Amino acid sequence: QEQLVESGGGLVQPGGSLRLSCASSGSISSINAMGWYRRAPGKLRDLVALITARGTTNYADSVKGRFTIARDKNTVYLQMNSLKPEDTAEYYCYVLRGGMHYWGKGTLVTVSS
Repeated sequence: QEQLVESGGGLVQPGGSLRLSCASSGSISSINAMGWYRRAPGKLRDLVALITARGTTNYADSVKGRFTIARDKNTVYLQMNSLKPEDTAEYYCYVLRGGMHYWGKGTLVTVSS
């Protein structure tokens, strides 16, 4: 059973930074992709950033130039800079492994003064 342990959420002022981390309990070799989604209040869950096993990255237009995704073995990171109030959301870790989709429980990011 895949387990994803997220950390790093919290309250930050506009313009500030946070780094999210997510560690996967499964085998490193079978990971196809890792990433982050988010769900803002009253909205659907959307892709934030994704990194494939080959290192290819994909970002939502709204975070390009501000967020950076990285992976180290079975851990994926999301460095979030220049945060805006509209980045406020529950952030979910995502792993694609052997064609199966896995989700973390979520970590709340609140951007407010």
